[in-house]
Amino acid sequence: MAAYKRAQDLIREGLSLAHAGQPERAKEIFKSSLTVHPTAEAITYWGWMEHQLDDTEKAIELCKKAIALDPEFGNPYNDIGSYLISQGQLDEAIPWLKRAMKTKKYEFRHFPHVNLAYIFIEKKMFMKALRELQQALDFMPGDPDLTAKINELRKEIN
Repeated sequence: MAAYKRAQDLIREGLSLAHAGQPERAKEIFKSSLTVHPTAEAITYWGWMEHQLDDTEKAIELCKKAIALDPEFGNPYNDIGSYLISQGQLDEAIPWLKRAMKTKKYEFRHFPHVNLAYIFIEKKMFMKALRELQQALDFMPGDPDLTAKINELRKEIN
């Protein structure tokens, strides 16, 4: 249990570094967390740093390793979807985002809906995009950005 707690402390440290704009240092902290106690979270966040450092293929590979370790952790599915979107592979991203929505362990449940809405907007499928944004808003009630996007999309539809 002490090893798991130490690994979680390292993950929190890595996230602080990531949010402070230090992806190289954060990546090393996430990797060191894995030597203490391997978790899908550390692998996923390491992948996020790889993406930040422009190695999206490595990021996707790491997310797949995280999924193998914990298939019910939602972040790596959504991350793969968002990385594929960033590469213009919209259709390939959809199944990953849908799988993220079905996982049991996922703190940020609105993200795959927002990402899927982005795909639908790009494909001019505005009603589907609106449904996804409304579902995202269910997870983030009152979120001003989501509310604004929904209102913008409604104007586009009308």
